[in-house]
Amino acid sequence: MIKTDHAPETQATKFLKSHKIAFSSHLYNYEEHGGTRVSARELNVDEHAVVKTLVFEDENAKPLIVLMHGNCKVSTKELARQIGCKKVEPCKPEVANRHTGYLVGGTSPFGTKKVMPIYLEKTILDLALIYINGGRRGFLVGVHPHDILRSLNPKVVEAALKG
Repeated sequence: MIKTDHAPETQATKFLKSHKIAFSSHLYNYEEHGGTRVSARELNVDEHAVVKTLVFEDENAKPLIVLMHGNCKVSTKELARQIGCKKVEPCKPEVANRHTGYLVGGTSPFGTKKVMPIYLEKTILDLALIYINGGRRGFLVGVHPHDILRSLNPKVVEAALKG
């Protein structure tokens, strides 16, 4: 883990501050394709408490965000059924970057370029604290999951597959 007093200022941290959401900053050495396994290891936290911000699109190419436990996958079939779509699939990285304004690997649900519907895996709300991307690769913020409910107004879904 990188020790520093200077957490980056990102669109995500600006959003959190403007919504008066308390958060802790956690920098770590980012590894390409390392995912939540690496960030959990670097921060010495359970991967279940590291929440991925995933950008999907529906059959009409409308983007949406799914917040999912780091150690789980999204059942696209179940997600589509619960949100009333024919199908959902992950966006290509360059498309996700355009929708969010963040690079894949640094995508945060806070302060995205476009306003998109957000879906939150129900069991995330059972956690006392979650670690979610702060808007830059190698930077997570610790927040209370109920602050996500309050600030992003996500729809709660049950679409987790154990990874």
